[in-house]
Amino acid sequence: MMRLPPAGAAPRLAVARERAPEPPAPSSAGRPSRLPALFACAATLGLALLPQIAAAASIPIIGTTTEGNTTDFTVKTQVLILMTLLGLLPVLALMMTSFARFVIVLSLLRQALGLQQGLPNRIITGVALILTLLVMRPIGEHVWLNAFVPYDEDRIGLQEALKIAEAPLSRFMLAQTSKSALAQISHLAGEGEVADPADHAFTVKLAAFVLSELKTAFQIGCMLFIPFLVIDLVVSSVLMAMGMMMLSPLVISLPLKLLLFVLVDGWTLTVNTLVTSVRMVS
Repeated sequence: MMRLPPAGAAPRLAVARERAPEPPAPSSAGRPSRLPALFACAATLGLALLPQIAAAASIPIIGTTTEGNTTDFTVKTQVLILMTLLGLLPVLALMMTSFARFVIVLSLLRQALGLQQGLPNRIITGVALILTLLVMRPIGEHVWLNAFVPYDEDRIGLQEALKIAEAPLSRFMLAQTSKSALAQISHLAGEGEVADPADHAFTVKLAAFVLSELKTAFQIGCMLFIPFLVIDLVVSSVLMAMGMMMLSPLVISLPLKLLLFVLVDGWTLTVNTLVTSVRMVS
């Protein structure tokens, strides 16, 4: 004989079926992302519309002349060159100006004063940047008026604008570059004898300029470091003679160095030394 289920089994089964957990919804991690496809479509559309936009805006095309025949590059090549220059702009600002000299000297001055925590890096970088803008303002105005403005008004091409902008920068870098550094870099680059230093390749002049800037920065930093080093030696000797070996000399020498720096108007002297150490060219 077949056994009938108990009377309460059917309701329990129904309740169990009603309380069964629902299958989890598919997570967003498993779904294919549409962002790369959207970016690809936008980039393709931008590249397709770039020639029309450039033609409507009357953007000049880069051209090269070979045996009297002019070959025009596409607008995409011109935009690529401009974007590359913009990406290298921070490096150019560091290497082609006196910013490296200023920031190294100010860092050495902070080390000599013992203000590693009292003078943040942002302050040093900001002061060096302001001094760089002050020193490079004539060259920037020359490049703006003679290179960028004619190029923006479609009077010259990009290559000619770059040549015009390179001339004052080369004169400025050569004025700060030592002959020994220029000769060494020229020898390493495999260049021959050059009568005029301006005839060197731009990369050779840039590398020699960077080496000369590092040498000049260390020379100025050493001159600023010596007085504070003397104060540290005197304070250490006095503490050793008094038998106070457990007392850090920095606790005594730091106020003395700050007092001396303020009494001689150290910031004005430092800024004057840095700015006048740069040889300006007309």
